[in-house]
Amino acid sequence: MRNDALGLTAREAVDLLRSGVLSPLELLDAALARIAEVEPAVNALPTLCAERARAAVARLDRGERDHPGWLAGLPIVVKDLNDVAGVRTTYGSPIFADHVPERSDILVERLEARGAIVIAKSNTPEFGAGATTFNDVFGKTRNPWDTAKTCGGSSGGSAAALACGEAWLATGSDFGGSLRIPASFCGVVGLRPSPGRVAHGPAPLPFDALSVDGPMGRTVGDVALLLDAMSGEHPADPLSLAAPVRPFTSAVERARVPERVAFSPDLGGIMPVAGEVRDICAAAARRFERLGARVDQASPDLSGAREIFQTLRAANYAARMAPLLENHRSELKPEVVWNIEAGLRLSAREIGHAERARAKLYARVAAFFERYPLLLCPAVLVAPFDVDVRYVEYVDGQRFETYVDWLIATFAITLTALPALSVPCGFTPAGLPVGLQMVGPPRGEALLLSAAAAFEAAAGLTARTPLDPIAVSA
Repeated sequence: MRNDALGLTAREAVDLLRSGVLSPLELLDAALARIAEVEPAVNALPTLCAERARAAVARLDRGERDHPGWLAGLPIVVKDLNDVAGVRTTYGSPIFADHVPERSDILVERLEARGAIVIAKSNTPEFGAGATTFNDVFGKTRNPWDTAKTCGGSSGGSAAALACGEAWLATGSDFGGSLRIPASFCGVVGLRPSPGRVAHGPAPLPFDALSVDGPMGRTVGDVALLLDAMSGEHPADPLSLAAPVRPFTSAVERARVPERVAFSPDLGGIMPVAGEVRDICAAAARRFERLGARVDQASPDLSGAREIFQTLRAANYAARMAPLLENHRSELKPEVVWNIEAGLRLSAREIGHAERARAKLYARVAAFFERYPLLLCPAVLVAPFDVDVRYVEYVDGQRFETYVDWLIATFAITLTALPALSVPCGFTPAGLPVGLQMVGPPRGEALLLSAAAAFEAAAGLTARTPLDPIAVSA
């Protein structure tokens, strides 16, 4: 029963829960047994809350059973940047190593009201900074496809847990690519939704639209289900959007690609890409032709994205974290200190220039999406690399100036506020997963999920997970 249950998609599991064929306690026990089996190899879920989960099962009759995102008692994993009441929540930082919040954040409260059972917190780099998952509280999370490699980040624990079958769904967050990068590296699906699609908070910067919460799963349909469970307005989030009239799962059930699709291996020349990643993504783009789309090699004009993002990111770090620098400097990792200090050095003139440049960039992108409703490109410039490497310093002979620059494939898209996801599209000769980034039109999650589901069915890669962690170096 345990192995059969772990192989179910989240949608299959929820259907069986709703019908009574499976019980939440059966799935909870299956997940906890799997966690005990694989955790030593991957270190994806350092904090468990099994007893809290068992108590939550008894309260399921208070949930929103008629909601399209009703999860019916499905165990899920929550990223360690999100507060869960009564559960150790560290944000990956020694400063908060013993922090136990009294209240959950909006996302967790909403998911639990809609039938989710939180079983564990997933590992993340300190305050989600960086795209490799390690911290001084819990250590490194490893890639299930090769435990000597990184799982990516910052939602790396969530992605690794999904790939191993420790849970059916997981939450993540995305500032510069933190849902899309680990999804690519771990062979799962991660969706960065439009700002406001998933209400978040309480937050120190409630009007911030760069960082969003979003869903992760092993299939596009599972991600659509979790997005339905996450979506909806909330009075504590001034940017939150109403849930769509049609559930996102209905878009997956009507899977199809648009007539015109754009593909760019390097987003118009703004980034270097490793040859094996470029080739795999180009082959994936050609699948869309076989699905009936016209695929043109084209890209919106994203010039200036690096400078805009670095400025706005630094300003965001300074606004959120300057008090931590003042009081806990010695406990912050060097990359976080650098980012905060960079923000504190900015002038109003520099921030204003970046905001105006971003507005022009968005206008160019919006015009592009009037011609092409879907953009394809690599999710990450490289395949998964050594778990002991903190960040990528160069690709294809081009050296990067900062620890953030190698994330340009995803952070350039962050600036557009468009929904984007990473879906598995192939494997390197070494057997490491590569993700195709798909970008939809403004607030176009339904179109994006529909096209991704069509591609996923054609690619036929979903059967590769869940998998037992592989120690390739051994």
